[in-house]
Amino acid sequence: MNVKRIAAASIAAFLVFGLSAHFSQAGQDKDKDKQAVKQEEKIYIPPQVKTLIQEGMAARQGRRDIPFTIFKNLVFPASQNLHAVFLFKAKNSDLGYAPAPVAPAAQAPAQGDQAQSGQAQAPAAPLQAKVAVFLQFLQMENGAPTKIFREVYIPALLQADSATYDPEAEEWYSTGYPLPAGNYLLAMALASPDLKKVGIGYFEFSLPDAASLQGRLETTPIFFVKKMDQMQAPETRTAVHKGFFMYSVLQIVPNVESIVAPGDSIEILYYIFGAKPNDQQKNDIEADYEVKQADKAAIKWTVQTYDFALISQPLPLKQTVLIKNTEGEKQETRDLPPGKYTLVIKIKDKIGGNSIEKTLDFEVL
Repeated sequence: MNVKRIAAASIAAFLVFGLSAHFSQAGQDKDKDKQAVKQEEKIYIPPQVKTLIQEGMAARQGRRDIPFTIFKNLVFPASQNLHAVFLFKAKNSDLGYAPAPVAPAAQAPAQGDQAQSGQAQAPAAPLQAKVAVFLQFLQMENGAPTKIFREVYIPALLQADSATYDPEAEEWYSTGYPLPAGNYLLAMALASPDLKKVGIGYFEFSLPDAASLQGRLETTPIFFVKKMDQMQAPETRTAVHKGFFMYSVLQIVPNVESIVAPGDSIEILYYIFGAKPNDQQKNDIEADYEVKQADKAAIKWTVQTYDFALISQPLPLKQTVLIKNTEGEKQETRDLPPGKYTLVIKIKDKIGGNSIEKTLDFEVL
């Protein structure tokens, strides 16, 4: 596993200030939209696409010209709202990948010229797919959508390596948006640029209200991290990414399959809601991590302590085994063998006195 370690406190500083710029800009854009609405109603989603979204909403089954599935939702803290991330997957051939246009100067020479000059053939052009992505966030009450909260248009330009491209392969993508706490329905559309092919998907999700967590703890969805890199500047525009997602200055590749190789370590990333700070605005949190297999302990680490509620924790998958023979006893460290396991996390807020337990399944393969 190639994981770049970044201190949680450093992450927090970037996230609070970096994302606040995003939210501030989003608020400004909303105010501008309100001012401009009298002059011209701004259209984020074309009427024909909105009609298709509405037609499939009741049954949560939309048009499937471009089939895709939203399979995971992640949530992260921010200065005012919450940053919701959505992972979705689609087959390459359905997205319409084709050779990218090549500038005249970069084109390969004619066959005769190439033979005379001895120049190597120019590398194959990368593949790309132009997809119009539309997001419609609807607020939910009593299990039903009530009104549209926000609409977003993302002109996505996706790329693939022509040397390894498999039209039948299914790749995963991400997008994200800052939203206040609440219950939502995401209606998402993928469309060809001419809107002749449209795929619609629906996904219900909830964003926790930290202010309502009185006397208890909760966490964001806990997940395994494959790779995490710090960019020079936060992402301030909604975009679609292939094989990773952005969270302010962080470019994160999650382990979506929760599968690791023998000898690898795991790293988890999550935030704890409801943890009380002290007078210096620091937390006092303990986390007890243990790996179990069929309710039998496989690994138990030393209790970890944190002074901030955003947790980035690496965990080496090494077992300490007691070996007995005629010569006596000795301890030996071994890699966790292949099999299915459960990571058990027991979290305690030492200031507030509240606790919570979370589990996360994974496989060593």
